Amino acid sequence: MISSTLPLAALIAFMAALAFWLDHRVPFFSKIGASLLTLAFGAILSNTGIVPATSPVYDAISGPVTSLAIAWLLLSVDLRALKQVGPRMLAAFGLAIVGTILGALVGAIAFSHQLGENTWRMAGVFTGTYTGGSLNFVAVGKAVGLPDDVWAGTTAADALTGGLWMAANLILPIWLVRFFPPVPASALEMGSDAENGKHAHPFFDAASVSALDLARLLAVGLGLLVAADLTARLVPSVPSILWLTTYALILGHTKPFSHAEGALQLGTLLLHLFFVVIGIWSRVGQIVAVGVVVFYYTMTVIGAHGLVLYGVGRLLKLDLGTLSVASQAAVGGPSTALAVAVAREWPGLVLPGIIVGLVGYAVGNYLGFGVANLVHGLGIGL
Repeated sequence: MISSTLPLAALIAFMAALAFWLDHRVPFFSKIGASLLTLAFGAILSNTGIVPATSPVYDAISGPVTSLAIAWLLLSVDLRALKQVGPRMLAAFGLAIVGTILGALVGAIAFSHQLGENTWRMAGVFTGTYTGGSLNFVAVGKAVGLPDDVWAGTTAADALTGGLWMAANLILPIWLVRFFPPVPASALEMGSDAENGKHAHPFFDAASVSALDLARLLAVGLGLLVAADLTARLVPSVPSILWLTTYALILGHTKPFSHAEGALQLGTLLLHLFFVVIGIWSRVGQIVAVGVVVFYYTMTVIGAHGLVLYGVGRLLKLDLGTLSVASQAAVGGPSTALAVAVAREWPGLVLPGIIVGLVGYAVGNYLGFGVANLVHGLGIGL
């Protein structure tokens, strides 16, 4: 078993690098995506006993490293880019969020007797993670104080459900094609960047950054963490992660940081280190230990999400490509939305999927904390 700090950290970094390399170089794995690959690698390492279930390395990655990833990724969010997405993708992403919130509330009511005082916490966590992805899972989980003894099992249930739903978003466009309008021609066409020879996968585009740019990003990222922590001490009713989200979004829309070169790449890299850790925490036995009801809860949320998205989406005559990519952006984040668009050969949906996925990072923390407090205020499970 690899348990020493340095070898374990090196192994996690290698798994993330391997996932990126496979995504970039091997067409089959590009259809899966680096995010799902890192989760799978981590789960294999953990469930085969190669790495321990707990380690200070995991704590560091899920703590300050992930917080820094949040800061950098949110710096790269440009809400003005939503005008590039188009009304169809915005409508689909809105439906995805509504379905997630509805599922979180229904699940809270249905499983409150089994989950007890953790009901409101899980409602918030599942709202966050199925609005923006696993980054929001850890952010909201820390904000609501999800107990350590249920964290691992909840993480495992979330990872399993997320993987199943990604498979569904790849298969449903084949099964349901006759019930929905055809995918528009614009989704089947490469953007201008791809036509000019750039790689169609934005996470692999070269970023022109200097040592000064990197130093500035590091200083600003750590500064945002400090500012959020200090503000949370002054206003303890609002968790630091919400202050971090707010400050990063505001700063990212100021002139000096409106085009923060390297922020997306650095944030994505750190995020995938965290994905490896999530995979390591995803031990099947821990789902049973916490209670299979947690897995049922995640399936309830995803079920409601899917019914609202695909059901109302059909009534609004939205195409399956837009619906599937929007769904994956909400459930798995921008990198998995990109993987779905690439796998189904919808290059015109790559950029819109990434944009709404990044927006999901931004709003997921607010919505997760809001739903948690709503469930708590209603006394569900208490």
